[in-house]
Amino acid sequence: MQGRQTEQMSAEYLGLDTWPDERALAAMLEAQSRGVASVRNAFPDIAKAASLVADRIRRGGRLIYAGAGSSGLIAKLDAHELPATFGIPHKQALALIAGGSGSFDKINNKMEDSAPQAIADLAEVKASADDVVIGIAASGSTIYTCAALIEARRIGAATVGIACNEDAPIFDGADVAIRLLSGPEVLAGSTRMAAGTAQKAALNLLSTLAAIKLGHVYDGMMVNMRAENEKLRERAAHIVARAAKVDLELARAKLIEAKFEPKIAILLAAGASDGADAVQLLQQEQGNLRRALACLDAAPSKA
Repeated sequence: MQGRQTEQMSAEYLGLDTWPDERALAAMLEAQSRGVASVRNAFPDIAKAASLVADRIRRGGRLIYAGAGSSGLIAKLDAHELPATFGIPHKQALALIAGGSGSFDKINNKMEDSAPQAIADLAEVKASADDVVIGIAASGSTIYTCAALIEARRIGAATVGIACNEDAPIFDGADVAIRLLSGPEVLAGSTRMAAGTAQKAALNLLSTLAAIKLGHVYDGMMVNMRAENEKLRERAAHIVARAAKVDLELARAKLIEAKFEPKIAILLAAGASDGADAVQLLQQEQGNLRRALACLDAAPSKA
């Protein structure tokens, strides 16, 4: 562990337990800020990873996260949010965690050391060359996560490794290596802190950029969100109104006509003849709303 920044003791925090509350909180917040700042240097590799995710999902493959402990929980949160935010089907956004689904309630730390379990977990979800597997481990040396990436590469899946140490073993199995050099922790080895913050920020950026590439974002709006309750339906109506430049009353009506699919509603409000026409436009443009709207504007009836 000597070379791992995430495990190092920092003289900066000697006496932390004797400090006044506000000084201790300030030190912890500064470390979180350093974690977020570390993500900026990884932009090129985050962008490469986002392209891999978008490509695999576009052709029917899946995003499969693999992690252990806090890293696995962070990955699960990101995968869990994608269907509601971007309309990506649950079956195309998965998270595997050491110890199985029970670890989402009570982490099974013993299973972090099981390479066979990682291989079995990928086999259980039938991981294939159509998928992209993202291994996330703050130290970058977690046996379960490293084994998951090596197995994913063996079966031909695209692989991404995310870690907070420079020469982490996880990168050996990665097509794309995302290094989040968040530095020593306030509490040595407690990677739920700065490293965890860096990982959460990186996954937010990665998956959102992938959604942009998939055409699920338009002018900073979630145009493929799932409007499954009254609050979300009202949000979707405002999105339709802004994107199609119509009043809210018409936006609500088109949203109902579109069975609460915002992209379809936007195209209907912008002049698509019916739902089938809107669906065809989207399919033709691989789900990209901006291009579908451009096609609608260029149609003879719009001349």
